[in-house]
Amino acid sequence: MPAQSVPHYAHGFRNVSLDHTGGIGQSVPMTIASLLEPITGKPGTARLDQASDWMQGRTLYGGASALVAFTMAQRAFPDLPPLRAAQIGFVAPLGEEIELSAEIVRQGRNVTQVRSEIRNEKGVALTAFWLFAAEREANALRPASQPEDWPGAPAENEVAMKGQGPSFIQNNFEIRFGQSKGEDHGATIRRWARLTEDHDLDPVSKLVLMGDVMPPGAMRIMQRMGPISSINWSFNILDPETHSEGGWYLAENASQHADAGYSSERLRMWDSEGRQVIDGLQCVAVFG
Repeated sequence: MPAQSVPHYAHGFRNVSLDHTGGIGQSVPMTIASLLEPITGKPGTARLDQASDWMQGRTLYGGASALVAFTMAQRAFPDLPPLRAAQIGFVAPLGEEIELSAEIVRQGRNVTQVRSEIRNEKGVALTAFWLFAAEREANALRPASQPEDWPGAPAENEVAMKGQGPSFIQNNFEIRFGQSKGEDHGATIRRWARLTEDHDLDPVSKLVLMGDVMPPGAMRIMQRMGPISSINWSFNILDPETHSEGGWYLAENASQHADAGYSSERLRMWDSEGRQVIDGLQCVAVFG
């Protein structure tokens, strides 16, 4: 989610149930490719003509903003090894008119660190630090734990969040429940999610785009309805070659601590077989 006040989430998501090829007799436009087409890898201005399909309030959805910055790094330096980790600061709202830059901060034998930024007319709107690293022989092995209370396959769960939500959800995602309804889940929100577009994103770009799709778990414990604002997002990519059946991923946001107007959130995502693919952390401002 982006770094601005977003009251939409206080009322939940809206979902349009489509299959991944468009469903309901309609073809879904290639909005992801259109969104990324202006990004050449060369520093300078760009116009995101498809930004309206990815808006959350008055700014570009955080996952889409991060993907723009990641694509800039990829296209500026096309021979990089796989992405392993990222640190992203959501500084200000993003719209159609932006300025992009990318630079290699350090390049070693196995690890390359890249900084990319997105600016608007007022200055820096997003800053990102990407860690790309080649695979090496493992000297430590520990598979990530599978999620507790596995919800079953997406098809076994009802469509979620009908009738409400920001534009980026309505236009681009199918959401299904990933938790039992009617039970107290504390400060955790878990849902199955997939993109409705039949896209050609590489696996890591897809994770960057989808990894921030859920609202913060702190929403479940807010005493009063009010806006929320993601300030940053740090994550590790656990499987840069992931291909989950049907494009479905189980996304979870859980507040680890909430007080003084902020929530520390853990963001995780698993594939359809229960293998964790992202482990993340986010600071969220909670207003109201």
